[in-house]
Amino acid sequence: MSDLSNVVDPRPDWDTYFMSIAAVVASRANCLRRKVAAIVVSENRIISTGYNGTPKGVTNCFAGGCPRCAGTAPSGTSLEECICVHAEQNAICQAAYYGIRLEGSSIYVTISPCLTCAKLIINAGIKEVIYGGDYVFTEQTEKLLAEAGVICRKFEV
Repeated sequence: MSDLSNVVDPRPDWDTYFMSIAAVVASRANCLRRKVAAIVVSENRIISTGYNGTPKGVTNCFAGGCPRCAGTAPSGTSLEECICVHAEQNAICQAAYYGIRLEGSSIYVTISPCLTCAKLIINAGIKEVIYGGDYVFTEQTEKLLAEAGVICRKFEV
């Protein structure tokens, strides 16, 4: 009988696993400006996913559905013209649509959440945010998540 006490697990850790899946989900995004994904996980099981783009039934962003994204507005400007839904918003909406409870879950996002998404994350009962790159993770967003008791950490490769 062989001694397996020193065997190293060759699989990726959970954060790497879920962020890798999020990168694939982002490939479905229909936004012209940026491809973002969110994956909601409970007990190491994916319970909802979302990517950014126009709402269901609306012309896709890449087909001209969003005037801002089809225009020449510099990054971070004219956001009031953008009709795209953020990945976190879509993941939360998909869970609601199918009656899936998010309380106590974690959300993996390819970029840091904006203030609006942070408010939705809090009210959905999500307890942890793991994010990849930086978006507009403002001091206000970080403070709000912390005050609500939501753990927030940047994924490091």
